[in-house]
Amino acid sequence: MILTASMLTDQLHEFGDPAGKIMRMRKEEKIFQLTRGLYETDPDVPGQCLAGAIYGPSYLSFDYALSLYNLIPEAVYAFTSATFRKRRTKNYTNRFGRYMYRDVPDAVFSFGITIRKEHGYEYRIAVPEKALCDKLYTMPPVTSVKDIRKMMFEDLRINEDEFANLDAESILQVGDRYHSNNLKYLIRYIRSNL
Repeated sequence: MILTASMLTDQLHEFGDPAGKIMRMRKEEKIFQLTRGLYETDPDVPGQCLAGAIYGPSYLSFDYALSLYNLIPEAVYAFTSATFRKRRTKNYTNRFGRYMYRDVPDAVFSFGITIRKEHGYEYRIAVPEKALCDKLYTMPPVTSVKDIRKMMFEDLRINEDEFANLDAESILQVGDRYHSNNLKYLIRYIRSNL
């Protein structure tokens, strides 16, 4: 269960020094600090379940989601999430893993997100099409359809069979909202291959 410092202080009000009790609980591994003022009580909760609570609003995306959906071959060792209006990247590391957050445009933030339930927690994650768009948005701009194809299939090593199974209409609907060269050329690539 995720608890804030104020929730813990309220629960521990009978102790003369609730802050000291919280420190002892951390040392005894009865609670685990996620970030300043935020704790988890279950040492076995999967790290992806905590990403949205650590920094938000956010949803899992980028490399983490691409790997989960078998679009890229690499194993990913960080929980990568999209935020908006934060204007900077954030990184946190705790016992549950490494968490990385970066902005996507406001206009696309709420599109293409699904809610998963796991271990008694709910968390938000991009659908495969949205995760790909988010990732391409963060990469250096390309100047042609040929370049976007190279970026996807050589640089990112996107699985071409998995890419072919994506819902092209979903990408076409959200792609323009990024106002990004990479997404513009992705849309052109998709249209030329429909």
